[in-house]
Amino acid sequence: MKITKENKFMTPLSNSVKNKSQLIFAIFALLGFNMLGQENILSSTAGNGSFGLVTASHTANLVLDDSDFEGVAIAAENFQKDIERVTGKLPELLSEENSEVKNLGNVIIGTLGKNTMIDSLVKHQNIDVSKIEGKWEAYTIKKSGENLLIIGSDKRGTIFGIYELSKQIGVSPWYWWADVPVKKSKELYIAKNGVTSTGPKVQYRGIFINDEAPALSTWVTENYGKFNHEFYEPVFELILRLKGNFMWPAMWGKAFYDDDPANGILADKYGIVMGTSHHEPLARAQAEWGRYGSGEWNYETNEDTLKSFWRKGIERMGDRETLVTIGMRGDGDEPMTEGTAINLLERIVKDQREIISDVIQKPTEETPQVWALYKEVQDYYDQGMRVPDDVTLLLADDNWGNIRKLPKLKDSTRSGGYGIYYHFDYVGGPRSYKWINTTQISRVYEQMSLAYDYHARKVWITNVGDLKPMEYPISFFLDYAWNPEDFSIEDLKAYPEQWATSQFGEEYAAEIAELLQKYTTYNSRRKPELLSEETYSLTQFNEAEEILSDFNELEKKADEIGEKLDSKYQSAYFQLVLHPVKASANLNRMYIALAKNKLYAEQQRNTTNKYAEKVSEYFEKDEEITEAYHAIEDGKWNHMIFQPHIGFTSWFDPKQNIEPETSQIDIPEEAGLGIAIANSEEYYPKNTDLSLPIFDKNNTESYVEIFNRGNEKLEVKLKKLPKWLKASKTKAEIGEQERIVLALVSEKLPKNITKESFVIKSDNEKVKIEVSYQPFSFVPKGFVAKNGIISLPANKFLEYKGWEIIPDLGRRDIALRPESSFSQEASENASLTYQFTIKENTTAKINFLISPSLDFLDNGGLKFAYSIDDGTLKTLNLLKDTKDHWGIAVSNNVTKVVQDLSLEKGVHQLKIYAVDPGVVLQQIIIETSTSNPLQTYLAPKE
Repeated sequence: MKITKENKFMTPLSNSVKNKSQLIFAIFALLGFNMLGQENILSSTAGNGSFGLVTASHTANLVLDDSDFEGVAIAAENFQKDIERVTGKLPELLSEENSEVKNLGNVIIGTLGKNTMIDSLVKHQNIDVSKIEGKWEAYTIKKSGENLLIIGSDKRGTIFGIYELSKQIGVSPWYWWADVPVKKSKELYIAKNGVTSTGPKVQYRGIFINDEAPALSTWVTENYGKFNHEFYEPVFELILRLKGNFMWPAMWGKAFYDDDPANGILADKYGIVMGTSHHEPLARAQAEWGRYGSGEWNYETNEDTLKSFWRKGIERMGDRETLVTIGMRGDGDEPMTEGTAINLLERIVKDQREIISDVIQKPTEETPQVWALYKEVQDYYDQGMRVPDDVTLLLADDNWGNIRKLPKLKDSTRSGGYGIYYHFDYVGGPRSYKWINTTQISRVYEQMSLAYDYHARKVWITNVGDLKPMEYPISFFLDYAWNPEDFSIEDLKAYPEQWATSQFGEEYAAEIAELLQKYTTYNSRRKPELLSEETYSLTQFNEAEEILSDFNELEKKADEIGEKLDSKYQSAYFQLVLHPVKASANLNRMYIALAKNKLYAEQQRNTTNKYAEKVSEYFEKDEEITEAYHAIEDGKWNHMIFQPHIGFTSWFDPKQNIEPETSQIDIPEEAGLGIAIANSEEYYPKNTDLSLPIFDKNNTESYVEIFNRGNEKLEVKLKKLPKWLKASKTKAEIGEQERIVLALVSEKLPKNITKESFVIKSDNEKVKIEVSYQPFSFVPKGFVAKNGIISLPANKFLEYKGWEIIPDLGRRDIALRPESSFSQEASENASLTYQFTIKENTTAKINFLISPSLDFLDNGGLKFAYSIDDGTLKTLNLLKDTKDHWGIAVSNNVTKVVQDLSLEKGVHQLKIYAVDPGVVLQQIIIETSTSNPLQTYLAPKE
C-alpha cells in the first residue's frame, strides 16, 4: 500500500486546498493549562469578548502576507485543514491584497518584520509585542478589534503560535503518525485575552532517526521508495507540531541530502534546523563517503581528499539553517584511532572551521556548530582537548539514559553553550534495544532536569530509533525542553493523564495514563531484549508469579478500556497503549514458561512438556500481535514493528526472532510424588530433608507445592501437622500440581521456640517436612524480615528532609533524589530515616538499590552516606563501592551498593544522607542472614 500525504513541497499560497471534509469532530479543551504550561484559550461556546474562529454563521478567514516565510504559509495551510477536520468548515486562506481582508473577523498571521499588516497594527494600534520582540521562537495570540492576531517573533515563533491553536482546537500532533482522531466541534471561540509565549528555554530541541533497519527502512521502502522528501514531510510537520525545531536524519546507509536533493530544501522551507549525527562532520552523511570517497577515512593519510569531501557538504548546505557537526570519529561509528588523538583532532577542527568560513564567507562563529562528546570523544575533552568557545559542546548519555558528563558551573558562560544527546533506542552493548518503548518519562525528567540546572541548555536531541513506537517519550522530551524552569514534580505527576487526554479525551484518561506508566515501568525493569528464563525467580518470594500477575492485570485493564473506548480511538489506542501492553505481557509469559519448562524438566514434573508447548504458543502469539499492528489502518504501518527481539546471543539483534529451545521428557504412567518448598531451590525427591522457612508473627504463611511426576492421578495426605499450623488442604488428588498453604493458628501459637515436623504421604512415598516457630522476645517496630529479608521501599521513610519523591520512577515506581542539584555535606537537612527490627543478633548485609547514574561531574563518583542508630557516619560511592560494573547496572536498571553489618536484636534506625546529586534511591534491602542470600531480580515487596 502506498501511503499518500498531500505534498506541500514548493506549493504556492494560491494553490491552497479547499475541499471540505465529510467528518465533523468534537471539541476538546482541557481546563487550566496544557502540557507546556500554556494557558488554554479555546472554547466551544462564546465568552465575553471572545473571537469567533468558527460560529454558526461565520468562519474566519486566515490572512497571510506573501512576503512572509514559506514555512509560515505551510503551517497556515495545515491550520486551515485542521479547522476543517474539527468543524467541517474550511476557512479561506487569503493574501493581504485580497479585498475580503478588509472585512472584520479574520485571523491575521504573520512574523514581525515580514508581515506589513502585522507591523502596521503594531505601530498604529499600539499592539504590545514587547514580550516577544527580539526573542527566539516567541509568539502571541491575541484579539485586536474584531480580528485575531497570531504574531511570531521569528519564523518558527509564528509557526508555533499556529500549531498551538491547532492543538487547542483538538488536533493532536500525532494525528497522522499515530492516527489520533481530532475532537470535533461545530463552533470554536478564542478567549479575549489570548496567550503569549516568550519562547523556549532550550534553544534547539529535536530528534534523531537512527537504527532504522529493519523496521522503518522497510516501511519507507514500501511506501516511498526511499528516504525522500515525501517521507520527511510528515516528520518535519510532527516535529514542529511538538514545538521541536531540530533533526538528525536517518543515516544507516542513508544520506539525507544525497538521497533526495529536495530533502534539505524542504526542511529549510518548513523551518527545521538540520544537522548530521555525531560522527558525520560538515553536513556529509557517512554513506556518502562510501559513495564518493576515495582512500582511507584517515586524516593523517588522506587529508586533501577529506577536506574536499567536507567542503562539498558546506557548499551544498549554503545558507540553510543548520547546526554543523564538527570533529571526526572513525568510519562506521567507531573510534578514529587507538588512544586519544588530541593534537590530530584539534587540527581537524581548525581545518574544518576554515572550510566553513571560506565557503560561507562569514566569520566561522556565525555558523552554529556542535562538537559531540560521544563515547571516546569525551576522553579527548577530559584529557585537555578544547575547541573555540562559540562551538556548542554536545554532551551525551551512556546510550542507556544516564548522562555521562555535565559542565562545571564555572564553565556555564561558554558562548556556544552545552547540549545533551540522549537515547530512547540503541544498537550496541550490553544489548541492543530497539523494539518497543522502555523509557520512563520520569527518568528523562530526572536526568534532563540536572542537565538544565548545570546549564546544558543549547541543544537537546534524543535518538528515537524508528520514531514509532516512541511517541510517548518523544512528546515528553520535547514538551519538557520547551520550559524546564516552569515544570515541577506536580507537572510530572499530571503529565501522563494530560497526554492521554490529548490523544483519547477525558473520560478514560486517568486509566490510560496508569497503563502508560505501568507498561513503561515493567519494561524498564529489564529491557525486553535482555529478558531470559533466568531473569525472574520461580522459587523465591513468588517473583515470577508476581510478574505474571502484574502483566495479566495490566492487559485485562487495557482490554477493558479498549472495549469501552469509542471506535474512532481504536487504531491510536492499539498503537500507543494496547500493543505495548499485549506484546510485553506475552513476551514475559514466554520467558517464564521457558523457566518453568527448564526447572520442571529437572524436577521431572509431568507439566514439563506442557510448558514447552506454551513457549511455542507464546512465540507464535508474538508474531500474531505484530501482524495485528501491521494490519491496522489497512496496513498503513506494515513492517513498522517487526524489529527482532527474541533470540539474542550477543549484543547485536538476530536477523529474525528465534524460538527458544525447550526440554521434553518421557513421562511415566505411574504417579510419582514431588514436593517443592517455599523460598527454596530444594525439592523432593532430589532432597529428602526439607524445611519450610521459619514462622513468626511477620511470617504467618508458607506453602508446599506438591507435583506429580507421572500420568496417573497422585493421591496425597498431610499428616501429623503441628497444632499451631493449619493447611489449606490435608488431602488431595493431584493431576499436575497443587500449592498447599500452611498458616499459623493464632490462638495456638507456642510461647517458646518450637521445632516440629509433618508428613506428606502418597501411596508408596512418605516425606517429612520440618517446621519451626520463633516468637519475638520484644515488640517489633517498623519493617521486619520476611523469610530473612527486610525490604524497605525508599518512599516508606519514618522522616525525610531535603529529598524529593519522583513519581513513577524506578523498578517499582519508587525513587527519591536529593532536592539540591549540587553537592553538599551530609547533614540532617538532607536525610531519610527508616525504622526496622532485627529478631536476633546477626551478621547481615545491607543493599542500597540506586538508579545507575554516572559520575557526570567528574568528581570520582557519586556519594551518599548512612548511619545506623546515629552511629558512625559512613560515606559510600555509588560507582566505587559496588561490584556491579556498568553493563550489569544498566542491564538491571539499578546499581547495588552492598555493605556488611553486625546488628544486635532490637529496633534500629537507618539514616541515609544526601551528598552528591544524581543519587536516586529506589530500595533498601537488609539480608538478615548471610547463609540465606536474596536471589530475586527485583526487591521483594515490603
